[in-house]
Amino acid sequence: MTAKRLFDGVFSIDGKLATVNLAKGKKVYGEELVEVGGREYRMWNPYRSKLAAAIMMGLKSMAMKEGDSVLYLGASTGTTSSHVSDIVGEKGIVYCVEISERSMRDLLKVCESRRNMLPIFGDARNVDEYADDVKKVDAIYEDVAAPDQADILIRNGALLKKNGFAYIAIKSQSIDVSKRPREVFDEFLERTSGSFSVVQSVDIDRYDKKHLFVVLKKS
Repeated sequence: MTAKRLFDGVFSIDGKLATVNLAKGKKVYGEELVEVGGREYRMWNPYRSKLAAAIMMGLKSMAMKEGDSVLYLGASTGTTSSHVSDIVGEKGIVYCVEISERSMRDLLKVCESRRNMLPIFGDARNVDEYADDVKKVDAIYEDVAAPDQADILIRNGALLKKNGFAYIAIKSQSIDVSKRPREVFDEFLERTSGSFSVVQSVDIDRYDKKHLFVVLKKS
């Protein structure tokens, strides 16, 4: 068994995704732990993580790397955000914004064993409430089920460094169920075009129906 590097901090083990476990011996969502070459890896399920799904479906580049700071909007219970924590490592930081009290309770348990994950209980729409606690970040990751996904990203773009990257899973059914997914995706990209340029869009329908994963760069 070997671990093949795909991106900084992201590996393939026997055709399956994995990240090096920052909190050795601990799982977040029941994922398998595997030891290869003296390092412990957490297997990364693309059916549980839209970022993993995008990698499986051909994501070409990953701007998030060791030492980076990431603003994670919609961190939920910590599934994908914990893998991002693995990627940026001990010298990086993941600001985890979550509005649900129930999800936050689970997220706090994850953050206890991961010092680079900082939980922020709040609404991603209200950037001013946490802006003072968040230094300018290298990347934004947004996974928020809301009709105003585009506006949330634009507002939080103020916390993104110049030429920084944004990763977002566009949820067509959360935005407008009356429209075709492609129409919703196009409207989202048009709405954000004044602030971001498209680097790559990845169809992740195989893993998450009616979702489009997009990599954007701050204009």
